[in-house]
Order: sequence, then structure tokens, then C-alpha cells
Amino acid sequence: MSAMRLGRIAHPEGLCFAIIEGEPGSLVAKEIAGTPFTPPEPTGREFEEGQFRLLAPTLPTKVVALGRNYADHVAEVFKESAEHLPPTIFIKPSTSVIGPDAPIKIPDFATNVEFEGELAVVISKPSKNIQPENWKDHVLGFTICNDVSSRDLQFQDGQWARAKGIDTFCPLGPWIDTDLDKLNLDDQKINAYLTHDGKREQKQDSNTDQMIVKMGGILAEISASYTLLPGDVVTTGSPAGTAPMVPGDHIEIEIPGIGSLNNPIERA
Repeated sequence: MSAMRLGRIAHPEGLCFAIIEGEPGSLVAKEIAGTPFTPPEPTGREFEEGQFRLLAPTLPTKVVALGRNYADHVAEVFKESAEHLPPTIFIKPSTSVIGPDAPIKIPDFATNVEFEGELAVVISKPSKNIQPENWKDHVLGFTICNDVSSRDLQFQDGQWARAKGIDTFCPLGPWIDTDLDKLNLDDQKINAYLTHDGKREQKQDSNTDQMIVKMGGILAEISASYTLLPGDVVTTGSPAGTAPMVPGDHIEIEIPGIGSLNNPIERA
């Protein structure tokens, strides 16, 4: 399959998967039959920007995440060195997933909610015991994840299921980029911009060179425990720069080469 950007859209007649072409401001969505997990077959129907809305690009049965996988973020949040606090695996439920521009809704009981901009991959086929050197054989493409986290609940509960799994706490998008050779995973920028009281400020300004377990190792470790299904998402950890966000704010996660994932913040 040639490299392309695959998305999921809402249009006046319903929902579909589509090939996304162009740049923001002049996007075109070309409907495909079925799902992206077989060779895409365009139906001939096309929608111009303004005629469709981007949704979460996949409907995962689960989002499996590696926490504490960036040395700078471990020091920032946990106040320990990565040598003494190894990465850990957790799951975000499918009900936490939302798409671009959909609001992140913070409930009253979550009092210290932060964004975490992360590089993620979408699984292409049923996968178990992935070999690190063969990880590309199991991946459809890259996308962006915002691993929204309620720090108060994370440290109060002692495990992360509630703090990271609340409804709307997993924005994904804006699409799936199937060019697996596009990014230099040893030197890839990850940025996040928070707009608060009308002021836009860069918060995350980091790089995958801080990643402790690399992509092949991440997928090998996770698939040793969990069978990954087509459409499932594996997210690879957050670099430093995470910060609180409150209703009225706006968060943008940018990974150059993939795009930007934007979401407003609202009270649930």
C-alpha cells in the first residue's frame, strides 16, 4: 500500500473512512469502502474542507500506553531518575477516545488535569508476540495522542486507570499517516501549545531522543501480554513539558511530519 493519510470523517450523509489529502485550510476527504485495514478502495465520493469533520481516525478496542518512557518526563512528574523508576504499561478504555476539535471534558472530581502529547501507532492486524525488528509489519501508521491525565487521581489512587481513562481523556488524530519511514524515531520533535486566557504558549518542546524503550521494544513488550487488534492504538510515552489545563483553555499537540491535534477544554 502506498503511503497516505487515512482518516475517519462525518459528512452530511453519515460516517466513513477516507483518504485525506491537502493541507489544513484546503483538505479533501476521499471516501473509501470498508475500513483502512484492507487495501483502500475509493468510492469516488469526495468532500472538501467545510463539508466534513474529522473524527478519531480509528475505533480501538483499547489504547495501550507506556508510561514513564521519557527520561525528562520521569524527572518532571515523579521527581526520580528513570534509572530508578522504569516504564510501566496501562490501558485507556475506548470510551476515553475523542477526535480532533472535540472538547476534553473535565469532571469536578478531577482537580489537576494535564495534557501529555505523545507519538502513537495504529495496529494493522491481529498481533501477538511482535518481534522488535519486525514492528513495522504490524503497524498501519502514526497518529498523535493526548494522554490526558488527572494528576491528583493518579497519585491518590496509586494506579492510573481512573486518572487516565475518564471519558474524553484520549484525543486521537488528526489522521493516520501510513508512511512508516517518514519520521526519525531517534530524533523526532514533539511540541505542545496551551492557550490560556487568550495567550498561546509552548509547553512541550522535546524529542523522541528522550525515549527510553524504543518503538520495536514497546510493541514487543506490550504484545507479549496483550493481543493487539486492528485499529488498536499503542502510545509511546510523554516527554517533559506537561502542564495543567482548565475549562476555557485550548491544547494543540504537534508532531512535525504528522500534523496537529487540537482540542478545547470544557467542564463536564
